[in-house]
Amino acid sequence: MFKLMKCFVGIDHKSPPPRRLLDAKSLSSRRSVEFRRPDMLETMHEVAIYIHRFHNLDLFQQGWYQLKASLRWEDGSRDTCGTPSRVVQYEAPDLTLDDVLGVWRIDDAEQSFSTQPFRIKYARQDVLLSVMISFNLHIEPDEMPTTSAVILKFELLYSPILENGIELQAAFEAFPAAIHEFRIPPKALLGIHSYCPVHFDVFHAVLVDLSIHTVLLKVGTTAQKVPSGSLSGEDNAEEIYKQPHQLLSQGINSKAIELVKSLLISREILVEELQKISKLIEQNIDDLSEADLNIGRFGVSSTSLSSETSPVSKRGSLGVEQLAGVLQNIVEKSNGLFDVRNDVLLYSLSKEELLDVFCSLGSQLSLIWNAFLKFHRAHRIKVIEHLRSAWAADRKAEWSIWMVHSKIEIPHRYLRSNSGDSSQRSALGKAVQRKSGDDPAQSASARAELHRKSIAQMKINNRSIQDMQIFGDPSRVPVVIIEQHVMNVPIHGSSDNLSVCSSDHNDSAAVTSGGSVHGSPKSSVFGKRGACLLKVVVFVHGFQGHHLDLRLVRNQWLLLDPGAECLMSEVNEEKTSGDFREMGSRLAEEVTSFLRKKIDKLSRYGGCKDIKLSFVGHSIGNIIIRTALTDKLFDPYRKNLHTYMSVSGPHLGYWYSSNSLFNSGLWVLKKLKNTQCIHQLTFSDDPDLQNTFFYKLCKKTLENFKNIILLSSPQDGYVPYHSARIELCPASSSDYSKKAQVFLEMLNNCLDQIRAPSCKQRTFMRCDVNFDSSNQGKNLNTFIGRAAHIEFLETDIFAKFIMWSFPELFF
Repeated sequence: MFKLMKCFVGIDHKSPPPRRLLDAKSLSSRRSVEFRRPDMLETMHEVAIYIHRFHNLDLFQQGWYQLKASLRWEDGSRDTCGTPSRVVQYEAPDLTLDDVLGVWRIDDAEQSFSTQPFRIKYARQDVLLSVMISFNLHIEPDEMPTTSAVILKFELLYSPILENGIELQAAFEAFPAAIHEFRIPPKALLGIHSYCPVHFDVFHAVLVDLSIHTVLLKVGTTAQKVPSGSLSGEDNAEEIYKQPHQLLSQGINSKAIELVKSLLISREILVEELQKISKLIEQNIDDLSEADLNIGRFGVSSTSLSSETSPVSKRGSLGVEQLAGVLQNIVEKSNGLFDVRNDVLLYSLSKEELLDVFCSLGSQLSLIWNAFLKFHRAHRIKVIEHLRSAWAADRKAEWSIWMVHSKIEIPHRYLRSNSGDSSQRSALGKAVQRKSGDDPAQSASARAELHRKSIAQMKINNRSIQDMQIFGDPSRVPVVIIEQHVMNVPIHGSSDNLSVCSSDHNDSAAVTSGGSVHGSPKSSVFGKRGACLLKVVVFVHGFQGHHLDLRLVRNQWLLLDPGAECLMSEVNEEKTSGDFREMGSRLAEEVTSFLRKKIDKLSRYGGCKDIKLSFVGHSIGNIIIRTALTDKLFDPYRKNLHTYMSVSGPHLGYWYSSNSLFNSGLWVLKKLKNTQCIHQLTFSDDPDLQNTFFYKLCKKTLENFKNIILLSSPQDGYVPYHSARIELCPASSSDYSKKAQVFLEMLNNCLDQIRAPSCKQRTFMRCDVNFDSSNQGKNLNTFIGRAAHIEFLETDIFAKFIMWSFPELFF
């Protein structure tokens, strides 16, 4: 019993004594005893999950939490589930006795694993769990190759804190609070080694750092290292299987070939990953230093492929060891994926040789797999950081299904014209004519919906883990259309300087390296912060909003950069009906006070050498931000402005709004409540249009940011589409009044700031977000466009797509 427990929890037991060659009598006896036909070609997938850390991003309640993991087949036709096979606590949890309760648990009825309960007390709290759980999925020979995916389910369990600790321990019962599921495609079951963050949902925002590893194994192989003097794979096969001609008859031969092909691919993936990690962290794999691994490309010892030691076997065919040297050439790698391109050799093998290869591959895979798991535990921090970096670098490609990229050239200045059309640039740089009567919002919606319909025909990567919150129903995920802009005409300074600032940077940073994290500052997955660089991000809510409105965007920012200091502005809560100048002044005082406190704190730990100050605003919160930047309090910090993300902000006011119902609401607010900010948004705060608040604001505030990202939605009826994007409105092209002239001046003033060479590099992006409205139905919110305006605050998938595709903009 004790030996079984040691094997179950991952403690290595002693190696067995070297095996000896048996005489014919004893060999015959062993064959008849050990051969069991049902186990002949039985294999299993093993899925190992390393649960490293639980990080509380934004849980609403204190209490006891647990993680629960289970595994099941996706097709539902199989009764079996993943069976927990071993648990390894590879590091003692860093918790006091008051913060931990009980131990991890396996539920035999549910075939699930639960971590020990841990106590969450505050935000940004880290809990190191440091546990590995392994699930086995048994496969019958007639089920290979596997055609069903596997669903990996994580549950967040919660239990409130009771006053009586003894009572709690005696009657502890946790309830499901949230679920996050992942899909492992059939091909990925052969071998995947990936970082996999678990976040649960917007109401239970956490980060569980874990990595997932899969392999295909032969059932019945042991985890022991094969001594150099032991029997070869060929001898093992002849020793165990009494009648190979009977074993591989009646169609089983083709199944055996499929199994061998799958084992070869699984082995190549595992060996490559082990080599890659070993080279990256500059650590040798001690458990394989004396092993004979020459069936594949990872040859540590050269004896088994030597022509002198393994010539032709007695029956005139290739010996298994010499045969293995030939097999290594049939597994090819194309576009980063392993596959058996030419399996003619396998079909030419005799039945004995096929069994030999199967047994030898199974034994070696088990040996390499256990060495990999042990190596992972020994170098867990470096391994998880390597896997996380690889995962982050792949985000742009993985999520490209829902993102449409284009590069558009903006003219030097928009000029008034008597003609009835306007010229814009397409993604290919060719001029296309668009009539002024066309509605850009409707065109953008039609483009997004056309792309949404094509998603069903797109090929999804079937070799990587799929987040079911995104891949569960791909057609309902927001579609993001990203425009990277090239500013090619200088406004101030030399043309050379502006060329560097606009064209070169947008071509290289915004387009080429947008999905790479190699050029951005490295941040540890465990949230270690630098002492000399202060990175502050300020989030500002909109009209009648709450300071936590943008918490989902904040959470994504913290996932990208754990060292960022976030300020959720509160000073204008319940005060957003007044003058923008007053709101901006309050925000300026709040931000500069926050900066001074952080700088004073850093001065006690080596000082603050530099500051990166970024802003995120929603709706009129963007106008409050820009107003605050004009305050004298910001004079010392303007040079530190870094990234500005505008989420549906009315930068050009409410002129030319096509939402008549919403316009009526604005009229009511002005007439009945005399709301000052509405007067300013509609340019009724001064008879002289060139003396209005918005006209003056458009002359400054944008030129000091290094990165400007404008988020808009054609479905948003609360903010005019052109105003959120800072672009020409077709309705103004046919308007020859003073209003149109002032509007054009405001637009050009804003674009002049974006083109101004006040920084060495600047990225300017417009991002259109098209939400799925099929499940919202027909109601007042969707009719007046409020649903999309609020959807920016209730989902984080669009922010996840943008921020992880262009991480260098948010560091």
